[in-house]
Amino acid sequence: MQRRQFLTAAGLGLTALSLAPHHAVAARRLLEPADTAARRRLADTALQAAREAGASYCDVRIGRYLNQALMTREDKVQDIVHGESAGIGIRVIVGGAWGFAATDDQRSEAVVATVRQAAAIARANARLRQQPVILAPTPSLGEVHWATPLQRNAMAVPLEEKLALLMDINADALKAGASFVSSQLFVINEQKYFASSDGSYIDQDIHRIWLPFTVTAVDKASGKFRSRAGLSAPMGKGWEYLEGRAADKTVLPGGVIAYGASYDPREDAIAAARQAREKLSAPSVKPGKYDLVIDPSNLFLTIHENVGHPLELDRVLGYEANYAGTSFATLDKREQGFQWGSDIVNFFADRTTAGSLGAVGYDDEGVQTKRWDLVRDGKLVNYMATRDEVHLLGEDASHGCSYADSWKSVQFQRMANVSLAAGKTELTPDQLISNVENGLYFHGRGSYSIDQQRYNAQFGAQLVYQIKNGEVTGLVEDAAYQIRTPEFWNACSAICDARDFRLGGSFFDGKGQPSQVSAVSHGSATARFDGMAVINTARNLG
Repeated sequence: MQRRQFLTAAGLGLTALSLAPHHAVAARRLLEPADTAARRRLADTALQAAREAGASYCDVRIGRYLNQALMTREDKVQDIVHGESAGIGIRVIVGGAWGFAATDDQRSEAVVATVRQAAAIARANARLRQQPVILAPTPSLGEVHWATPLQRNAMAVPLEEKLALLMDINADALKAGASFVSSQLFVINEQKYFASSDGSYIDQDIHRIWLPFTVTAVDKASGKFRSRAGLSAPMGKGWEYLEGRAADKTVLPGGVIAYGASYDPREDAIAAARQAREKLSAPSVKPGKYDLVIDPSNLFLTIHENVGHPLELDRVLGYEANYAGTSFATLDKREQGFQWGSDIVNFFADRTTAGSLGAVGYDDEGVQTKRWDLVRDGKLVNYMATRDEVHLLGEDASHGCSYADSWKSVQFQRMANVSLAAGKTELTPDQLISNVENGLYFHGRGSYSIDQQRYNAQFGAQLVYQIKNGEVTGLVEDAAYQIRTPEFWNACSAICDARDFRLGGSFFDGKGQPSQVSAVSHGSATARFDGMAVINTARNLG
């Protein structure tokens, strides 16, 4: 089935939209259950055809990918899209080489033809290979099922209810002082069936949700403007994430509200409008060395770019050099016990944390997901690898981090959730800040820049507060911290405890050629970094 756009509406009000003739059909289509028995029969057809084609291994991914996107600005609905894509991707090993082919025609004869095409591609590749594919063993799982734990399926929430929430967010922000506001809602459902010649038949139902917004305040007298984006994290949850339960909120030093297991977008929009107004009169930061206190809503991106990406084994090996760069974290550094950070710095990878973007039961190679260490007590100890890579690390089991963003995309190594472990000593953000004499407190994802080896970088923020003598004193503007990855993490002198541990994440993380996107979370507690360089991004050196 080709991708189909069931409904696109631009500039329509809620009343007109509710009368759109194709909406009811689109809503029902998005909620139709998959026929697991039919998928099993189709998978068996493909596996048998692969054996007949001489394949030593075959995996089959039958996928139905659903997405919904709503875009609004002020009192207008700008766009609504319901998307569906369904088909089958088949990967084989013939002659020690990979071959892949895909089709949206799910008739048996089309599937057999696709298997033969994949086998022909593998035979062609085999003539050029230097080494045969080495697959780490994985157990035969039989028939298993995994689903994202949901209280309320966001796909089943009426379109009118979703739009009403976005319109309320916009109205609240405007009333609180915003000059402009835009809000969006993204809902994803991946219905994936995996089968392999190893004897596994895995049915998974995966859900993700994200509600970002941006408010802008304008000083009409000067023409100056400032913006503040929402502080929400995209999550692997249902509609219940947007309920904003009081128990999931924490007021941080300086008054910023932190959100954990649920999110209140209307409350955050009101705060964003007021803070955007405050930013209009905030002083520009004085560049220099500061002790940084970094909230998880900002630190997640530093983890993503300068820990997660450089520890992807395919990037370390140079496979991504043409598109997304390489990595300074070469294999010899693991053997040398490279000092990645201070001894309180511990990074772990996992695809099991409930509610995280990367949480699944099994990856796209049929490997059960798990948690493992990347940096332990400050020292580099491991990477992220798939079945055909992990032998290069001297290991005999895949890490379970293979992913494809579509049935028609070949699966390859993608980042797992990578997180900074919380501190082991009881410590709250208030207590951490109380010992900072001259510092800056960073919140929210801002602009950033990274080099091709993930060694040098700089990161801005949505909100930056000055800290003087243990007190948060007020907003400053135009601040960004510059880092060299190992120097930054070795400057980490304190990490708050698990009570402050929160997830951030990337909903659209790009990699590969042709490019694919994945979603991944990164957790941390508030952390302190001593003596870091801060630049003023508004300075003109010319």
